[in-house]
Amino acid sequence: MLKIGVLGLQGSVVEHISMLQRISEVQPIIVKTKKDIESIDALIIPGGESTTIGKLLEDFSLIDLLATRINAGMPVWGTCAGMILLAKKISNHGKTFLNVMDIQVRRNAYGSQLDSFHTTANIPEVSDSPIPLVFIRAPYVEKVWNDVEVLVKVNGKIVACRQKHMLATSFHPELTNDLSFHTYFIEKMVKPRISSLV
Repeated sequence: MLKIGVLGLQGSVVEHISMLQRISEVQPIIVKTKKDIESIDALIIPGGESTTIGKLLEDFSLIDLLATRINAGMPVWGTCAGMILLAKKISNHGKTFLNVMDIQVRRNAYGSQLDSFHTTANIPEVSDSPIPLVFIRAPYVEKVWNDVEVLVKVNGKIVACRQKHMLATSFHPELTNDLSFHTYFIEKMVKPRISSLV
């Protein structure tokens, strides 16, 4: 079984766990401690409040261990706030958190909770069918560099990208019934990594 962690400090943790439970070969684990981080094969950092999650990571002394595991190749996927936590640059916030992904992100780029919206997009890398996208006080990526691959743009803004074993999405696949992104993460990012270690 693949042990897929969901960072359980704040945000849409239960929703990600529910999605992962629908995928065979996956054992979802809520991650809160250093021991949890050391036990997993991959990690999802859920949407929520990036500043709050970042502060809790600091309070529990988890940032260095998480960054070390990610830099060593552990697959990671950040949704919404998780995208912000992965970024090396945050254009409208003076502080970064994990500093692992070559992206520059704008926090709350679409405004307040009232400016949340739904749309759909074709993302051939991820699915043959249109995928529903849910944005809630979402960030977007303003700039990428090195080997970051842009997966999709909405209204000209980058809202999903990948760099090797790291995936970042502005939107919340866990708030839909569509498993495309969770399946993509497992099949295209986690399994190849595990196979390379065997």
